[in-house]
Amino acid sequence: MDSQEYTKDGSVDLHGRPVLASRTGRWRACAFLVGYEAFERMAFYGVASNLVVYLTTQLHEDTVSSVRNVNNWAGSVWLTPILGAYIADAYFGRFWTFTVSSLVYVLGMGLLTMAVSIESLRPTCTRETCGYATPSQVAFFYASLYVIAVGAGGTKPNISTFGADQFDDFDRHERKLKASFFNWWMFSSFLGALIATLGLVYVQENVSWGVGYGIPTTGLVVSLLIFYAGAPNYRHKARKAESPAREIVKVWTTAFANRRFELPDDPAELFELEPRHYLHAGKRRLHHSSSFR
Repeated sequence: MDSQEYTKDGSVDLHGRPVLASRTGRWRACAFLVGYEAFERMAFYGVASNLVVYLTTQLHEDTVSSVRNVNNWAGSVWLTPILGAYIADAYFGRFWTFTVSSLVYVLGMGLLTMAVSIESLRPTCTRETCGYATPSQVAFFYASLYVIAVGAGGTKPNISTFGADQFDDFDRHERKLKASFFNWWMFSSFLGALIATLGLVYVQENVSWGVGYGIPTTGLVVSLLIFYAGAPNYRHKARKAESPAREIVKVWTTAFANRRFELPDDPAELFELEPRHYLHAGKRRLHHSSSFR
């Protein structure tokens, strides 16, 4: 097989073998990811957009307490990705971190749907009002929310970067496709949020909370099955590196030490080793960019 058919950035398959550029990555892989993002955003905003209403009308929390609790939960959803990104870079890689975390995310959504659907897990409601929730019901509801936050910690920082990994920066055509990918990624993200804000909120308040949470949960499960079906098409970045924190420090110290050097006219001269070395050594070959010049 001609070595030119392999990706030039050292991408590998799930088993660590070099991948053919024509059979992996690009849109044949990213189409699976964009669909997941739409359903994930629909699930998140389907919960977050109307959570204060649920806490005040169903759990009888006062407005100040409900807003504080929602802010605490939302803050945890955006803080846990720091840990999730580190775990992916340092130990398990993006694919496996996302895989495990997405299952946790779905578990949290399933528990939350149960919390608002099963009579023993939610306050008893008449047509007009709901009774007060028991401490165990409140605990189950909030535990479900924070299971979602844990799952989001591993999915949010890894799914979009995993999508970027499907494009070879050393291929001019694929660099253009990467920009297109992020355009569609943001479109799917906002589309999911729009459907949740306009559609799911209406269902929650006018049909039932169980149906309103069950729809995005089902969609999330289906999107994950589609994501896993695309696994043979995915490219993975070789990962046999030191601690990410140590590598960051080495980049800064080396850059400072070489601050007086002149860049060569040909960026290819910046790579001291042949591309084949990066494949065998499990190192990722980075495309030269003047973005941070």
